[in-house]
Amino acid sequence: MATSKAFRVDLNVIEEGNTTDATARLVIDGEEIVASGMARRNPDDPDMPRIGDELAVARALLLLARELSQKVDEGIAAYEGHEVHVSI
Repeated sequence: MATSKAFRVDLNVIEEGNTTDATARLVIDGEEIVASGMARRNPDDPDMPRIGDELAVARALLLLARELSQKVDEGIAAYEGHEVHVSI
């Protein structure tokens, strides 16, 4: 029988001047994993806020995935009794 689970990632984006900061939060079994990403617009580039948002969010999600992958490695290593690196 299949088991269905749902996880939610909350993303918050703050723009201030030429800088955009994004924070990604994921809660699994009561444990929160948080990662941040940042984008900075060169003053000579055109003002296109969506690109800054996308870049900052992409960086935050990439770091969140790395943090989650590290937790997978640690969980398997604790069970196996030796260092483990799972590819993502």
